[in-house]
Amino acid sequence: MKKRRIGKGGASASVVGFGGWAIGGWPRDGSDEGVALETLQAGIDAGVNFIDTAPANGFGLAESLVGKAIAGRARDELVIASKCGLRWDRESEHLHAECGGRRLFRTLAADSVREELSRSLERLGTDWIDLYQTHWPDPATDIGAVVDVMESLRQDGLIRQWGMCNTSADTVMAALATGEPSSCQDRYSLLDRDQESELVPLCREQGLAFLARSPLAQELLGGRIDGRRDFPEGDPRRDNPRFAPRVRDALQAILAPVKAVARDHDISTAELVLAWTLQQNGVTHILADARTPEQASANANAGVIELDQEELDVMQQAADAWPGFAALQATDGG
Repeated sequence: MKKRRIGKGGASASVVGFGGWAIGGWPRDGSDEGVALETLQAGIDAGVNFIDTAPANGFGLAESLVGKAIAGRARDELVIASKCGLRWDRESEHLHAECGGRRLFRTLAADSVREELSRSLERLGTDWIDLYQTHWPDPATDIGAVVDVMESLRQDGLIRQWGMCNTSADTVMAALATGEPSSCQDRYSLLDRDQESELVPLCREQGLAFLARSPLAQELLGGRIDGRRDFPEGDPRRDNPRFAPRVRDALQAILAPVKAVARDHDISTAELVLAWTLQQNGVTHILADARTPEQASANANAGVIELDQEELDVMQQAADAWPGFAALQATDGG
């Protein structure tokens, strides 16, 4: 497994990170605890030393599972990332979402961040978090105040580095003016490349890590979801326009040459797509979710696959041929 530094001189993290979203259960049901622990262990055993989680993933469940999975392992060999800024136990003026019968609010007030960190450390069973990230921006908290609390936590030794998720290039520049963020995390995949215009180039220029979340576009790029797939009641993809039959049918044509390259490598479509994502300029790490040990091992394998220029060209042609979710939804009347 290849490793890259998170930011300038930061932790050496496996290029494939374990995304803790799926095991936590938001917005879908989480994994059985036994299966979740086996999945985490399989990823670590396959060379993944970078685990990304958040309190909002299962309302603390994902962090607790990660804590159990890493108990007894050499802590210095692991890179644990978590987040702050989404609260279900503290209301603010900015409602983020409703899920699982609870409401999530955005807040990055200093006292809230410190309180969240304390609880995350307890759930994770660790004395520090390697990479602590703001989960979403809080309109009520100035970026300067966010920088102040993050730098204070770093100086206290409770976190080693800090970063921002779901942010803008302007906000990153404002943070860099007074602080030392190490990373940005956002949605990025063969189907979601909006961040190539500003955020990814900025991270590359400033020496920040760019962590690509949802690199398989919530399983759309796994090669197993076509227009005939019927999502059950309760699955949020059932009513999500990104998963409309027209979108999935269009995707099959795009993926046909991609699947051919995967067959040549004797790997899955998902592994190939993850490997391609890692070879995109400026993308330093991917955060791949897994629900089974087999998925975790396959994700890890993507970290050792090298595509030649001809294969990269095939993948790039597929990416460029994708009309975009908005265009497909518009033609579907959405």
